[in-house]
Amino acid sequence: MTTQTVQALVEGGKATAAPPLGPQLGPLGVNIGQVVAEINKKTSVFNGMQVPVKVRVDTETKSFDISVGTPPASGLIKKEVNLEKASGKAKHEMVADILIEQVIKIAKMKETATLGKSLKEKVKEIIGTCQSMGILVEGKPAKDTLRDIEAGKFDEEIRLEKTELTAEELAKLEEEKKRLAEELAKRKAEFEKVAKEIIAQMAGKPRGEIKAKLTLAGIPDEMIKELLPVEGAAAPGAAPGAAPAAGAKPAEAPKKEEKKK
Repeated sequence: MTTQTVQALVEGGKATAAPPLGPQLGPLGVNIGQVVAEINKKTSVFNGMQVPVKVRVDTETKSFDISVGTPPASGLIKKEVNLEKASGKAKHEMVADILIEQVIKIAKMKETATLGKSLKEKVKEIIGTCQSMGILVEGKPAKDTLRDIEAGKFDEEIRLEKTELTAEELAKLEEEKKRLAEELAKRKAEFEKVAKEIIAQMAGKPRGEIKAKLTLAGIPDEMIKELLPVEGAAAPGAAPGAAPAAGAKPAEAPKKEEKKK
């Protein structure tokens, strides 16, 4: 038996005979329509996501089998909670909440790509990923939910492999997501106000000194980089390395004298 393998990245549930699949499958004499239909059936759960697939074709009998990979756990989590971007400060800023049923669903999707032997162990792996993304699990920090799992709190849901949520539960998750977003925006505004006050009060002082004060006040590094004047643009008469005063304009370069004719 001679086989050839075609590999491609397709959108879940929406593969077509167009590139990249069609041109690769055509020369093998396989029924492209059947292959595409089977791929879409197997990848429908990943609707809207890019999924790696492998099609192995027996070049003599024209039979085929399809294996489907899965997107990274982080991608599945973001899709499940309708999130565009994970938290940049997962230890302090929470951006979404996820329920155990959703975690079980993702663990089942990734069952061949996780290290855990049991579904419970796989669920714990997914929750670990949630922790690194700044996502609450059952309304708690992920590490607390992991302790709940160890204590057997969700054994029944895991045993039944429960993955469905009611419309009410989904609505509550969306409300929680909005609440977390508003909370983040409020904290950012508060940090920005404090940072600007510190910078104004310390105008003319060395940049390093101002940065230390901002850090001590708990201002995030990204905001410090955004708001703190760039070193080297010091106001006239300021100490070497000092930050310019608020509203100060960079000194203009001296004009070159015109050559006399």
